[in-house]
Amino acid sequence: MVETTNLLSPEELDALAAGVQDGSIETDTGLNVEARVLKHDLTNEDSSLGVNVSSVDMINERFVRQFRLGLLDVLRTTPKVNMANVEIMKYSDYLRDLKPPLAVNTIRLNPLRGYSMVVIEPSIIFSSLDNFFGGLGGAIDSLPPGRLFTPTENSIIKIMMNVLFGSLQDAWAPILPIKCEHVGSEINPQFAQIADENDLVVVSRFASELGNGVKGNIDVVYPYNSLKPIRELLRSRVQTGDDNDASDIIWSSELKSAAIDAKLDIKVTLADIETTLKQFEALQEDDIIYLKKTDHARIYVNDVPVFDADIGSSNSHMAAQIVRSLAPKT
Repeated sequence: MVETTNLLSPEELDALAAGVQDGSIETDTGLNVEARVLKHDLTNEDSSLGVNVSSVDMINERFVRQFRLGLLDVLRTTPKVNMANVEIMKYSDYLRDLKPPLAVNTIRLNPLRGYSMVVIEPSIIFSSLDNFFGGLGGAIDSLPPGRLFTPTENSIIKIMMNVLFGSLQDAWAPILPIKCEHVGSEINPQFAQIADENDLVVVSRFASELGNGVKGNIDVVYPYNSLKPIRELLRSRVQTGDDNDASDIIWSSELKSAAIDAKLDIKVTLADIETTLKQFEALQEDDIIYLKKTDHARIYVNDVPVFDADIGSSNSHMAAQIVRSLAPKT
């Protein structure tokens, strides 16, 4: 047992307390009295030192391109898929705005740590169903909270998830080869515990319209902790693809095939002359119109000046030989 003794008597302690209270004894004279204290909560992640959101945006750009092509192939309609800005938020904040029933798919992206989630709104599912079977489609305002998806609707969800998995793997390929695996399905996101309520998640939202005016969102949600170990990889190795990228070659080929037969209005102009209506009406046969000869004729495509050319003939036809192309006007 350790005994302690006061160095000051009770009277001296009372006098000291009274002096501090009335200001006669100066306080705050120790070390680091001007140091500022910042509150830090060890239970919360700090997103400012972690994942580079712009790198996830670039992955999403590749995903959107592949996802459109995949949906076009299986649904036979031209989908509109637009990505929103990537957000980092608490998992509880993300869940707060979701209203079941939803197609909530828990997935694993090997070798990323933990589980991720794909959330598809019912409007997208029913719109896909109509496109797949040839219906007219229509907006879905709301569904009963406990309403389960039918086997046919689950089949459509599976088809969409297969397209999404392939697109996601292609989008990640330049950075990290991943393998998508479906773990489970729910209609209420509260039951898909990919993270604790206070944990951060990275939310990628894709606004989609599948050709019949019905709009909805598809969310891909990554736990923040699954991307944090590869943050240096995301920062240094994000690529958007190069000229040899297979998907770019396919896209360019399809664009060329779709546009190759487009009709264009081409005209060749030797010169422009300004006149009045009175002078124009007074013109008669054999009248001579004087104009300033230019070095080259101008070729217009859909009223846009594109080339300068020399005028001549080829066999029995008039011809224009292109001399140079013109820089587009800004």
